[in-house]
Amino acid sequence: MKEQENKIEKALSLYDYSMSDETVRETVKKIIAEHVHENDTPEVKKFLMGSVELTTLKTTDSEESVMVFTERVNQFDDTYPDIPHVATICVYPNFAKTVADTLEVEGVEIACVSGSFPSSQTFTEIKIAETALAIKDGATEIDMVLPVGKFLSGNYEDVADEIAEMKAVCGEHPLKVILETGCLKTALNIKKAAILAMYAGADYIKTSTGKLEPAATPEAAFVMCQAIKEYDDQTGIQIGFKPAGGLNSVMDALIYYTIVKEVLGPKWLTNQWFRMGTSRLANLLLSEIVGEETKFF
Repeated sequence: MKEQENKIEKALSLYDYSMSDETVRETVKKIIAEHVHENDTPEVKKFLMGSVELTTLKTTDSEESVMVFTERVNQFDDTYPDIPHVATICVYPNFAKTVADTLEVEGVEIACVSGSFPSSQTFTEIKIAETALAIKDGATEIDMVLPVGKFLSGNYEDVADEIAEMKAVCGEHPLKVILETGCLKTALNIKKAAILAMYAGADYIKTSTGKLEPAATPEAAFVMCQAIKEYDDQTGIQIGFKPAGGLNSVMDALIYYTIVKEVLGPKWLTNQWFRMGTSRLANLLLSEIVGEETKFF
């Protein structure tokens, strides 16, 4: 137990935590002012369309509504053959089979939020069982929430163990760890949580569930991208990034794209390594790409 604790402390100690919240704010403001305009192009908007994780996580979701939701993705491919289709459909675990049975478009992943989303407050055994069932039913990616209470209590060992156990269940399927950055509040906490999640086995780190405010922010995204860059430098392991929650405009999407481009560089500008979790942004991007208001999804 002590040995595991020491390993985690040693792994965390390799990274720089000196950035202040004020420095992060000023740096992000500068990046946005100097670089967002150059990415406001039709090509970037098409790329962003192909990075969308089209998401439905409503209390009112049903097999019928999820089937209709998935059919729209099927129809999109025929209606807009020159525009990239979404990267992923993201649903609750009990709808993995519905999506798998309905989806006809190659290259669209099926992501499930698993492990007592959005609070992460249940027994680890329940989280593992839910994840295993989702994968059995057709999920190709899993999004879990970092056990934030344990993290804020300084119980890094249990946090790392839980992520590692979830990754073991996922096997070759990518695991995204949602940091719920609005609860972490400071750049220091966000950086430390990001490093811990990656160390424990995350294939992607994700800002937020979208169920709490504040959700994704450019400042949290910047800190997470800095963590991904340092982790890649230290280990040679590339980790994906996913902002989610509060992506309400095309400008929001352009800001996150710009942060990824400026901090991580072109290697991350593919729909494998950069995703955006949203339900409303797809129509807004599509409207700008085709030049008229369009409510396809």
